[in-house]
Amino acid sequence: MKRVSLVLTLAAAAVLSAQAASAQTTLKTIQDRGMLSCGVSQGLPGFSSPDDKGNWTGLDVDICRAISAAIFNDPNKIKFVPLSAKDRFTALQSGEIDVLSRNTTWTISRDTSLGANFTGVTYYDGQGFLVKKSLKVKSALELNGASVCVQTGTTTEQNLADYFKGNNMKYEVIAFAGADETVKAYESGRCDVFTSDASQLYAQRLKLANPGDHEVLPEIISKEPLGPMVRHGDDQWFDIVKWTLFAMINAEESGITQKNVDEMAKSDKPDIKRMLGGDGNLGEQLGLTKDWVVRIVKHVGNYGESFNRNVGAGSKLGISRGLNNLWNKGGIQYGPPIR
Repeated sequence: MKRVSLVLTLAAAAVLSAQAASAQTTLKTIQDRGMLSCGVSQGLPGFSSPDDKGNWTGLDVDICRAISAAIFNDPNKIKFVPLSAKDRFTALQSGEIDVLSRNTTWTISRDTSLGANFTGVTYYDGQGFLVKKSLKVKSALELNGASVCVQTGTTTEQNLADYFKGNNMKYEVIAFAGADETVKAYESGRCDVFTSDASQLYAQRLKLANPGDHEVLPEIISKEPLGPMVRHGDDQWFDIVKWTLFAMINAEESGITQKNVDEMAKSDKPDIKRMLGGDGNLGEQLGLTKDWVVRIVKHVGNYGESFNRNVGAGSKLGISRGLNNLWNKGGIQYGPPIR
């Protein structure tokens, strides 16, 4: 019996050793390739959209740029892969992309059935409704009998069904595969309402011929925590992507910005020294360099800087921080301590 137990123990140890050996490969693959492969949307202003020269910008894009900065000390060593809602998970599962950073809601089913992990929340969102002002609708509770445009392959369809059923209202679903198709259908009058995450509604409204003729209704009918995803099986890569976001949040909380990061790196404050690599080897424990946070902030900025220029007061969207403010400023954004 002891011998059998020993054999089983050795076999289990061998399996764990093999798993460990095969797991920690994503970072090395990226380093050998010389480029990060990042899955983004097909064009959502404020989150991930290209200009006419193919330069990508947005809150989701900045996460990938921050990862690239941490690895290469260069925020531009990235191949951006535009993905539809339907194709995004397949691209991650197949290895076509290293990270999915594309306005994707964190749910239990996605966390357990897709062979992937969410690494944090970049934007706390919720589903809303966009309507033409000419309809003179001021509340989603006035939408009984409305036709509603939705995008397939998203969480919006179930949320929509739950909301209308819960309020004893009838509706007609008009579904489309792509976001642009959905918006065009709404604008052309094929439906009364367009529903999606509120952030997406603000972004898509900018694409309409007359944005001022449309408004987002006040009701938020769901919780939509949006964040990046990585494949199961590589804890080191999971940690790198997760702590890249946390580094940006902690940098904002500590007052570390693109402009002052070099000066802050000289600080004698213990928490600042640890974060910026002046004390300890936390970056090296991730497989990165001691100055990994300096690289991120210098090239991309802290979380607040990214939020402001992409979706906040410094952007065309002008979305207020709300829940996405820091925990000590009335929001719920919170980065675990770097120590």
